[in-house]
Amino acid sequence: MKRVRNPRYAFPLRSLALATCFFTASGLALAQDQTDEQKLLEGIQNGERVEITLPDPETQLPLDDLRKFTEVFSRIKDAYVEEVGDRQLLESAIKGMLSDLDPHSTYLAPKDYEQLEESTSGEFGGLGIEVGMENGFVKVIAPIDDTPAQKAGVQAGDLIIKLDEKPVKGMSLEEAVKLMRGKPGTILTLTIMREGQNAPIEIPVERDVIKVTSVKSRMLENGYGYVRITQFQAETGSQFLSALSSLEDDHGNDLDGLVIDLRNNPGGVLQAAVETADALLDNGLIVYTEGRIQSSRLRFSAKAGDVMADTPIVVLINGGSASASEILAGALQDHERAVIMGTQSFGKGSVQTVIPLDETHAIKMTTARYYTPDGRSIQATGIKPDIEVRPAELTELDSQPFFTEADLSGHLEGQNEDQQPAGEDVEGEDSTASLADRDYQLRSALNLLKGLHILNRKGKTNVSTEGQDSAQ
Repeated sequence: MKRVRNPRYAFPLRSLALATCFFTASGLALAQDQTDEQKLLEGIQNGERVEITLPDPETQLPLDDLRKFTEVFSRIKDAYVEEVGDRQLLESAIKGMLSDLDPHSTYLAPKDYEQLEESTSGEFGGLGIEVGMENGFVKVIAPIDDTPAQKAGVQAGDLIIKLDEKPVKGMSLEEAVKLMRGKPGTILTLTIMREGQNAPIEIPVERDVIKVTSVKSRMLENGYGYVRITQFQAETGSQFLSALSSLEDDHGNDLDGLVIDLRNNPGGVLQAAVETADALLDNGLIVYTEGRIQSSRLRFSAKAGDVMADTPIVVLINGGSASASEILAGALQDHERAVIMGTQSFGKGSVQTVIPLDETHAIKMTTARYYTPDGRSIQATGIKPDIEVRPAELTELDSQPFFTEADLSGHLEGQNEDQQPAGEDVEGEDSTASLADRDYQLRSALNLLKGLHILNRKGKTNVSTEGQDSAQ
């Protein structure tokens, strides 16, 4: 019986050994530890019935695809027109893996680290545009204020198809950015496709050192402040508070209304957007993130204290408002702290995490999605304004003054006629209002704030009158 029995179990034993080598070769291991393996071998040798649980094929690396990868790697090494090193091929493979996931995941070589620090510090060399990838071309998310690109006429939504004479199609985003950066004073010609244009447009842009001023402020009219946030940097939160304080000092009192301009703001540092929202909210959730790993699930809430309590706020957004600017707009909208006006935002609602690989290399990978306090996902949908106001140019139809009762000969004299001579400017409408006069969306925001202030003032007057009546 031994001669019959031993050969019968020799085949399963060989199969087990082959299986062990097979899974180990693919970087995997059997679930059993060494003790379990000993028991397994003893059971087979004793002729016992043994059940082996193999790993789920759906969770394992696809071996056929791995063979395909090594075959392609070998063919490139042997037959490509120029010799390519192993390191270059492996780095290209890593870049390909990440770039195929989404437009924001990428491989960071040492120079990319430096560029990442520059973009958050607020000073770097180049054209001054925030860009992304769309259908293989570079898309302008937003030109940065007071930069060569903005001054040359580059607009949010432009699709860059050529950099000088080099077609962009087929380039990675990193390669395109490297071409756009260069020595200050040199010219780069952008060939772009723009919605509404039938042919490509060539725009020459002179490179310069880009110094981004994160927060700008001014008074639009007496009592109505304007704060422009161009990009969220590390110090934006504190700069925003300083701007509000300066505006109130100029006015000598609380503001009657505030416009926060986030148009063409490409985003930036998450914490800066949270700090800005916290300044305007008394409590509650600002934003939260959801991802597959625990570290990507974060919640940010406001601390007590609204520095602009009772001041009406209008936030301006457009298709160039992305990421952190959408977080701020979404939080203020969900808490009903501000009226959102303009056009729908860009819709960049994903979180990128920089994961170091060693001292000089890392990957920037999308690890979570942003959600507004009410649970709305920003990704690919953006923030929809409460009042849609599209850009427009206003032309005065009749600049001649109307003929009024006061112009009639022998008219009945009015009680306050001498206090406001005809043609005198209304108080507060000075040269500082020209900014709103040139900008239809900003003018609409200012008009809305004026209306809200009038209603609030009348409401307080009515409450005060009712209180006096009840006291009598």
